[in-house]
Amino acid sequence: MNKNPALTIDRISLLQTFVRIVESGSLSAAASQIGTSQPTISRRLQSLEQLLGVKLIQRTTHTMKLTDDGERCYRQAYKLIEHWQFMEDEVSAVRDEPVGVLRVRAPHAFGQDQLIAPLADYLQRYPQVSVEWTLNDHSPDFIAEGVDCAIHVGAATDPGVVAVLLAEVPRIVVAAPSLLARYAAVNEVADLAQFPWLALNSFYRNEVTLNHINSDQAYRFAIAPRLSTDSLYAVRKAALEGMGAAMVSAWVVQDDLQQGHLQQLLPQWQAAPLPIYLLYPWASYYPARLRKFLELMKAVMPGLSGTQLPEKRSKPFKSISGSA
Repeated sequence: MNKNPALTIDRISLLQTFVRIVESGSLSAAASQIGTSQPTISRRLQSLEQLLGVKLIQRTTHTMKLTDDGERCYRQAYKLIEHWQFMEDEVSAVRDEPVGVLRVRAPHAFGQDQLIAPLADYLQRYPQVSVEWTLNDHSPDFIAEGVDCAIHVGAATDPGVVAVLLAEVPRIVVAAPSLLARYAAVNEVADLAQFPWLALNSFYRNEVTLNHINSDQAYRFAIAPRLSTDSLYAVRKAALEGMGAAMVSAWVVQDDLQQGHLQQLLPQWQAAPLPIYLLYPWASYYPARLRKFLELMKAVMPGLSGTQLPEKRSKPFKSISGSA
């Protein structure tokens, strides 16, 4: 009879736990991501070390460092887990039937408004999948945070991830009638500089740049924002209160424009649209739940209210000088 408890434990689970410890940076972070306790993670690590007969991690009160054996084990464990996932799909004949948990990071405003309906469609199509939907406007550290993919609005700058362009979000200038009543009529793009401004500091802070939609002209001017925030909803609310003019994603103010609570200023002048990407880390194998999510996002994103297909731009804008 085998009396070694380590040999009775699921080896794949032990390797998955070890990989999660390494990639998250600590036992407590691994426990949080897996959804278990730190003592359980510690016991699994000890079991793996006992099974292999080597020390994988050197731990002190404040630090954790892989041993040489731990480095080799991590590299092999990562490959084994990828092959295991592929084999599970093949043998179970579910390679195209998503299963498991998909962990997605999405922007706060867009993720709790425009993307809930497509997410509901995804979950309805694939009943064996559950989704962890985390709202955060910053791109994640995919490995350390255990995130499978991210919806990202704005430029994709990390060459270490796959970036699939899904659609674009038009951006327009709006203001409340109460604000417009206090200033001269807006007839030319230069007239916009007279207003107090609100800044969405994720995308613009001290300068506004607008492009003419029917030409290659650009106009830019400096602003000293009365309110600067990283929240699109806060900018919208401040604009409704008449605190200043704002440059916002068109989808967030559609109802306000229809109801007359906000007015679009000079529709022929707009900010460059923001690209919407699906980001995910490079890997040799992607589970069906991620592949199907990408397929759905590519299909539905350009048709969402307030988005559009990406435009092709072959030449730079000519600049028109502006003043604050």
